[in-house]
Amino acid sequence: MIPVCRLEDLPAGESVRLDTTPPVAVFNADGALYAVDDTCSHQDASLSEGWLEGCLVECPLHAATFDLRTGQPTCLPARRPVRTHRVSVVDGTIHVHLTEPAAVPVPVPAIVPAGVSGAGSLSATAHSTLTGEGSAA
Repeated sequence: MIPVCRLEDLPAGESVRLDTTPPVAVFNADGALYAVDDTCSHQDASLSEGWLEGCLVECPLHAATFDLRTGQPTCLPARRPVRTHRVSVVDGTIHVHLTEPAAVPVPVPAIVPAGVSGAGSLSATAHSTLTGEGSAA
């Protein structure tokens, strides 16, 4: 739980940026508080410097918009969502509860060209890694 600021220091229609890793932006959108990762998923721009309209924030760089409730982009050029975080107010102070980062993806094994030994099939280790099959001895 990270303290942000006093509730009265973040008026409706305003935002504040936290210098966490990654940075987080906290918005007061029409009296509701939202927190998202501050960097636009399309290109490196601070969403806290964007324009707020209702529950949408518009990136200042290329005008992609994100729904603060879900982190989902609502128009191009952004295609990937930004991570959302829970916000609470304790004794008049706004707090952000950082969401865990997404799991690290499983690497895809290299494709072996036709005619080379092993072409067309995965090793038992690669197969069990990709499918989750195999024994957990």
